[in-house]
Amino acid sequence: MTKGPAAVLAVDGGNSKAELALVDSTGRLLSAVRGPTISHQAVGLGAGMDNLQALASKAAEGAGHHWPGIDRSAVADVAGVRTRGRTARGPMPRARPPRASAPLAELGVYCLAGADYPSDVRMLTRAIEELGLTKRSVVLNDTFAALRAGTHRPWGVVLICGHGINGAAVAPDGRSARFDGLGMISGDWGGAGSVGEAGLAAAVRAHDGRGPATTLERLVPAHFKVRSTSALTRALYLHRIDEDRLTELCPVVFRAARDGDAVARGILIRLADELVAMAGALIRRLRMTELDPEVVLGGGVFAADDPAFYAWIEAGVRAVAPRATIVRLTAPPVLGAALLGLDGQSSDGSTDPAAGARLRKSIEGWARRRR
Repeated sequence: MTKGPAAVLAVDGGNSKAELALVDSTGRLLSAVRGPTISHQAVGLGAGMDNLQALASKAAEGAGHHWPGIDRSAVADVAGVRTRGRTARGPMPRARPPRASAPLAELGVYCLAGADYPSDVRMLTRAIEELGLTKRSVVLNDTFAALRAGTHRPWGVVLICGHGINGAAVAPDGRSARFDGLGMISGDWGGAGSVGEAGLAAAVRAHDGRGPATTLERLVPAHFKVRSTSALTRALYLHRIDEDRLTELCPVVFRAARDGDAVARGILIRLADELVAMAGALIRRLRMTELDPEVVLGGGVFAADDPAFYAWIEAGVRAVAPRATIVRLTAPPVLGAALLGLDGQSSDGSTDPAAGARLRKSIEGWARRRR
């Protein structure tokens, strides 16, 4: 049994799932768990905190800790308040989660989707600190977990391309910059959603004569098992097919581009140009053009195998910072949250290389076993 609190409770909280890791000061992974989202945007603040507490309890059990003050049945009861429905007088009130009587870790690093503005960070910090999981708490946007998971030092650039698109950077002196990443209202174009919409538009325009011929005219409706682009447009209009499913077309566009379709390739060039613009802006804002930043590519879109796409990004980034290197993220972002915690507890602000390597190997192994 491990005595006393761990060094770091690392949390990567996205809008669809959450991952937690308990780590000691030497980079030894004590426990790691994955579970439902803790995002206040996805399930509400109260439900998110319930989920966080339940996952932290599970992580504690996995690490062999005795965590005083948390009754496992009480955790279940708190989560159940919301699911038991209504009383005769209306919705049942939400109970306050029990506070841990002893911390699980010295430092909690919570890298969370929706920690976008200072007001978000303050709200989340207050809610997390009410749980008493750690002696100290740091709440960051989840982009910074992906950044640190992909770099071998505490600074660099990250480009996130999943459903949407975002980016962040940290300079060697600790200054940071990122984008709002709120979609159209913050000037964004990119991610699987944008690529899917562009693929559909190209297919429709090829069919009705407004655009050039493309194999997407056939591939796009075929993906949804309808006969034509007209039939697909009608199905979307009548909500027989959910518009959110247009993200499924992103791999279709990549496949068409690899097979030589010029229109599909043009969509990917637009995406690459957007990513380069983001990286370039971050590098310039933090005055890193003469340095050798690692530019981490994270998010589901980067699972695609398309050498020309990555070559375009690399050439664009190196036009801004010639010594930059491109790194495709393979480790889970919770690793980055853990490394940020170890960075913060070191005398020079950087995790001991041996501890970092040990932790990276352990968390990557855990992630592979979870697949």
